[in-house]
Amino acid sequence: MSRNRFKSWASPPVDEPTINLTPLIDVVFVILIMFIVIAPLLELDHVELADASAHPIDNTSNAQEASPITIHVRSDNTILFNQQQVTLDELTEKLKEAKIRYPNATPQLFHDKRAHFGTYQAVKNAAEEAQFNHMEILLKPA
Repeated sequence: MSRNRFKSWASPPVDEPTINLTPLIDVVFVILIMFIVIAPLLELDHVELADASAHPIDNTSNAQEASPITIHVRSDNTILFNQQQVTLDELTEKLKEAKIRYPNATPQLFHDKRAHFGTYQAVKNAAEEAQFNHMEILLKPA
């Protein structure tokens, strides 16, 4: 009889709530598998860069006239600053002079698609060294 009295005073065992993560993990795995299967099938857009003409820049569009600072990189990686051929060192100096003369202008870069990416990077670095924060890159329309 004394045992029954102790049982009535004891609290019943409490079941801790459990969270079943199996459906969540299943959904995550299905989404991951879908990305793995679909990713190789996606086509990425390619940017068509402008072709540089072999002749002096007389036939360019009106976009060139929007800035007093233009840089053309031809397919043979030669650089023209305002229609005058320059080296990378000269380009940096000319850009510094242009920044003083036209403090609010943004340089426009016409980069031939056959020119090396390293030439673009060097031109970009020269513009940054001349304290230009922005540079317009004009591409050939599709």
